[in-house]
Amino acid sequence: MPLSEHEQRMLEQMERALYAEDPKFASALEGNGLRTYTRRRVYQAVAGFLIGIALLMTGMVMQQIWVSVVGFLVMLGCAVLAVTGWRKAPKPGEQPQGAARRQARPKRSVMDRIEQRWQRRRDEQGR
Repeated sequence: MPLSEHEQRMLEQMERALYAEDPKFASALEGNGLRTYTRRRVYQAVAGFLIGIALLMTGMVMQQIWVSVVGFLVMLGCAVLAVTGWRKAPKPGEQPQGAARRQARPKRSVMDRIEQRWQRRRDEQGR
């Protein structure tokens, strides 16, 4: 749902005030938090995968099958996390997947309907 002109002006005023008050914090907020989060998640999954390899090899050397099985399961779980995290990471300048999916689907979610009702009530009270 697009913002009205009044809401757009208010948002721009708030942005200018934030930049004037704390430019360092404002510039930190400009970064794509979702992309940073997914990148960090992929790196953690790769580190976990390496730990899983170490557990697998340790179990083989010590001839403890259960340690090798745990290492394999850690590797498998981390591989799944890395692949799903990598797919979800938006490309630079691209919208997150959820936003693109919401625009493409004609059926509205419960939150969209609630927001629409709230806006309608607000408009009716303003008259």
